Amino acid sequence: MPTSRIHHPDLAPDPAPTRAVVLTDGKAGDEMQCLGVAEALGLLPEIRRVAPRALFAWLAPRGPIDPRERPGRPGGPLPEPWPDLVVASGRRAVPYLPALKRASGGRVFTAFLKDPRTGPKAADFVWVAEHDRLRGENVLVTLTAPHRVSPARLAAARAAPDSRLARLPGPRVAVLAGGDSRHHRFTRADQARFIADLAGLARDDGARLMITASRRTPPALRAGLGRLADETGGFFFDGSVANAGENPYIALLALADTIVVTADSTNMLGEAAAAGVPVLVFSPSGGHRKLEALMRGLEARGVARPLRGRLEGTPAEPLDATPVVARALARAYLAHRDALGLPRTALPGVETERGE
Repeated sequence: MPTSRIHHPDLAPDPAPTRAVVLTDGKAGDEMQCLGVAEALGLLPEIRRVAPRALFAWLAPRGPIDPRERPGRPGGPLPEPWPDLVVASGRRAVPYLPALKRASGGRVFTAFLKDPRTGPKAADFVWVAEHDRLRGENVLVTLTAPHRVSPARLAAARAAPDSRLARLPGPRVAVLAGGDSRHHRFTRADQARFIADLAGLARDDGARLMITASRRTPPALRAGLGRLADETGGFFFDGSVANAGENPYIALLALADTIVVTADSTNMLGEAAAAGVPVLVFSPSGGHRKLEALMRGLEARGVARPLRGRLEGTPAEPLDATPVVARALARAYLAHRDALGLPRTALPGVETERGE
């Protein structure tokens, strides 16, 4: 028989649900960060994507929004009724936040993840990584970025392990292979060195490699990783038809004794750091001061070290910025509601108290 909660007439009613929107231009990395924070708040946000025409996209983040996507316009990315909370990321999304604030009379609370390039007043709440220079009273700074690799997801993947991976004997090594980017290039020499280092883990340490490739992984490296997995009795997933099946990314992190990750992705480095196992980092040609600063921070905290063709390191406390960002955002959001005299809405993923 269904049960219901009975409220004493003198007690305040339960707060209404929070209506949340994740706003990006569709880039997967930006969207995943926003979703990670929203989920940590216990919310099921609507996903909205801006698609400004060429001139307005070029002018972002400082230019005006595309008039055909103005807040309140039916069929646009931000129609009425207004949400309570918007979590946004990406250069093209920046101008939409002040436009939404004006249209809603300041009612909507806006949060932006990463440096908006227009200063801290771009949103009510801003998160940036330590390697960014932006600072301000409404700016939260953490070493790693928020993501969707939550403790609950990792625990679920360990409780009901992917049979493709659980059959592998230990030590199991998850390999998160990225690829060419604005600042990194996997040369032929880099690819050969990466394959040789991984082969050393399998040959000398008896590791079973659980490898996943990204869309950016060069074809030759992708093929080499697949052959290595076959030759060493490991597992390889690249999302192709031949690898049909559910993406095992969370399962790889959950079942790994060690994680190898390439240094071209801040998101993958942060996700690896959240697993609580040794992290070995392969650096291809190129680099950027922000990624190098992140690596130094991870090394200083004993979470990561360079890949040197052998297993090394000891488990560390999981380093996960997502709940830190969610709690800070929740406090700012509720303070905003209180200041405007608006009723508080529910954030079931975090504990909040009046007066925080």
